[in-house]
Amino acid sequence: MGKLIDMISRFYLEDYLSFEKVDLEFEKGLVVFTGPSGAGKSILMDAFLALFGIKEAKANLSETTVENSSISDEGFAIEAGDDIIIKEIKKDKVRYFLNSQTISKKVLTAFSSNLVKHLHLKDNSDFDSSRLVGFLDRLTASSDEEFTSLKKEYEENFHALLEISNQLKKINEDESKLEELKEFAKYEIEKIESINPKIDEYEELNEVKKRLAKKDKIEEAIELSKGIFDFRTSVSKALDIMDKDSAFFDETINELENIFENFNDSLYELEELDIEAVLDRIEKLASLQKRFGTIAGALEYKEQKQKELDSYDNISFEKTILEKKVKQLTQKVEELASSLTTYRTASAKILEERVNHYLKYLYLSNAKIYLKDKQIDNLGKDEVILELNGVNLDTISSGEFNRLRLALLTSMSKFEILNNGILFLDEIDANLSGKESDAIATVLSELSNSYQIFAISHQPQLTAAAKQHFFVDKQNGVSSVKLLDDKGKIEEISRMISGENITKEAYLFAKNLIDSK
Repeated sequence: MGKLIDMISRFYLEDYLSFEKVDLEFEKGLVVFTGPSGAGKSILMDAFLALFGIKEAKANLSETTVENSSISDEGFAIEAGDDIIIKEIKKDKVRYFLNSQTISKKVLTAFSSNLVKHLHLKDNSDFDSSRLVGFLDRLTASSDEEFTSLKKEYEENFHALLEISNQLKKINEDESKLEELKEFAKYEIEKIESINPKIDEYEELNEVKKRLAKKDKIEEAIELSKGIFDFRTSVSKALDIMDKDSAFFDETINELENIFENFNDSLYELEELDIEAVLDRIEKLASLQKRFGTIAGALEYKEQKQKELDSYDNISFEKTILEKKVKQLTQKVEELASSLTTYRTASAKILEERVNHYLKYLYLSNAKIYLKDKQIDNLGKDEVILELNGVNLDTISSGEFNRLRLALLTSMSKFEILNNGILFLDEIDANLSGKESDAIATVLSELSNSYQIFAISHQPQLTAAAKQHFFVDKQNGVSSVKLLDDKGKIEEISRMISGENITKEAYLFAKNLIDSK
């Protein structure tokens, strides 16, 4: 399978503001929408974006099919190359479906972020330093296999440094309250040791307590029962007279006598016990049971506190070892980070040259991409700075911002280090001169080799470069969309040039403009 390029192949819409029904099919490349002001171009674009969770859903029904997707998602049983169907239904509330499975808007938006990109003036994410670092790393790795190993080694060492630093931090925190921790551990150990509980002791003492409670009743019952032994001889004689073996009776009487004697002995032992001491012992064991669940749990807790106490005694030794490891890893990480910077600096120059190449088409120049040191993190120590004519991006005009972003995206696309996908552009050629619009069209045409691009156009130059040209119109309050053929495309571009009354010169200019693309 060749490289996948995501593309929307179909879009369907019902009952959305001025649109009653829309059913469109798309091809790869640049797709442009034109039409009179107020016809519904922006409304239609919002309906597209709503299906990807980017805008609020307002249509009663909308659906889109994405073909040739590069996305794999086990949760939705999607593999690379599968069709993706996204559907939105609005009745009492809005419901979204992904390949017939219900999906929340939040999950849909996250899923779509790997599929669709909406370029608008408020979005400066393409110039985010961490993202640019990622671009530079992919550019470097595409031409140098050693860089991938270097980056992996850096990440492993950085994470090791982070982990050991956290351990050292905890030790330092513990050290500041070491005496308090020691005293608490000792207190807990001594509290349990003062009771010195034994496994099963609590149950055994409770049995003794039960016997003590019944001692008087047992003694009284035994005393009343002793009379049975006075009839031993009489019963044996009667059995002999009847020629019956009296052994069973003798054995029973002897067993009964032994039971009474043993019980009497145990009762004598109970008399020697300190009842108050037994009850006090039971109460102490009960307090341990209540706190730890079992006596075994109390003993395990004591063992744990003993280990903690031992570790506190070793804390200085552990701290020395960790400080040495942190020092070694810090040096290693800084060395590796510097190596990453060397590679990235070279790639930044390559990227800068390519961006400036496209900026010439866009009538801009002097973009600078360079690295500045920052606090070291999981990406290294590099902050990527992008300037235009020595000015940072916060102060350049919106037109310059849009063109610079297009140059950057097209450069990344040219190096094949940017994920393919679907682009939606907001007012990309509004308020531009003819030559600027022509430049935008040239760059977007190249970018459309890697992206399917949807744009509303206000200028004939970009419209002429479109692979597909859709005309949005409104009649009697109802909006409609239709795909223009070659003749219709020339007529619409002529209208954009000369207005409703199309001149012969405008028609000829439109035809020549399309032929030149």
